[in-house]
Amino acid sequence: MQKRKILFLGESYRADAITWMNGLKEFGDFEIITWELQTPNSSKLKRIFEYSTALFSIKKIIRIEKPDMVVAERTTSYGFLAALSGSKNTAIAQQGRTDLWPENSKLLPFKKLIQKFAFQKAHLIHAWGEVMTVSMKAIGVDMNKVLVLSKGIDLDVFTPSQKKFDTIQAIVTRSLQPEYRHDNILKAFSIVNKKGIDFSLTIVGDGSRLNNLKALAKELHIENKVIFTGRIPNSQLPNLLQQATIYVSMPITEGVSASLFEAMACNCYPIVSEIAGNQSWISSGNNGHLVAIDNAQKLAEALIWAKNNDTICQKAIFENRKMVEEKASYKINMKIISDKYHELIDRNSAE
Repeated sequence: MQKRKILFLGESYRADAITWMNGLKEFGDFEIITWELQTPNSSKLKRIFEYSTALFSIKKIIRIEKPDMVVAERTTSYGFLAALSGSKNTAIAQQGRTDLWPENSKLLPFKKLIQKFAFQKAHLIHAWGEVMTVSMKAIGVDMNKVLVLSKGIDLDVFTPSQKKFDTIQAIVTRSLQPEYRHDNILKAFSIVNKKGIDFSLTIVGDGSRLNNLKALAKELHIENKVIFTGRIPNSQLPNLLQQATIYVSMPITEGVSASLFEAMACNCYPIVSEIAGNQSWISSGNNGHLVAIDNAQKLAEALIWAKNNDTICQKAIFENRKMVEEKASYKINMKIISDKYHELIDRNSAE
């Protein structure tokens, strides 16, 4: 297979992007060049200005490096730049359920326009799960260009472990940002605590809500049972998941969650928010629990239910591991994605 070169547009430091790029290197023998915005999200005006001049930088890289393909994450930002790049081969990924976020943004009409343009110009569109295709179909995207497949996770790293559901050993692995509702999770564990039920809760990661959440845990008198790990190397995550029995995640919106796959692969029983992205993988009461957003009482009830239903949970985690092996294997899925890229490059080079 001929070695090809890809220009990747996106935040290359993110775990999601690293998985994507590493898979292309490993299974497609691609050489990867990266470009990303340098201004942090917190400096919005400066970031918008940098974005407005980004195309000049990208076209310069294309002129010098001559990549065979341009790949970009997020249809409303880097994906739009990929569409304008002039490359004969572009693949863009819708990262969220719609990528039109936040929903109350003043820029929403503009984002819809540039997303539509990006979809029209892209040669290949990634939908990491079926939930993402709903919005695509609604705006008339050519579904022949869409590849519905997750990047998957490394099942040699995220391995199953034996669990006993007579105690609550919970873990949360989502970024400490408002949309992941960690405060509601803490309130649910406070309810569990008031019922005299022992538990441990490990909250992995960092984010803008860290200090607030630590203060809330203290206010709820559960600080001695909650561990905030802060940011950790990805290599430490599998061990933490293997030690936990229950995975909790309460986002208000979701595309396809690699964090959920990782937890399922490590035999954690999933209790997650009742949103479309999670409903694609979890059937409430069968292989996990779906809980209404911001309902601490129902979340507490689900936690206690899991503790009292070892047999059902054991069956669920067995089925979940099997599901992940069949649908979310990094080795299988990234090989398919890499082959698709080579096919696209070969086809367009021949024209």
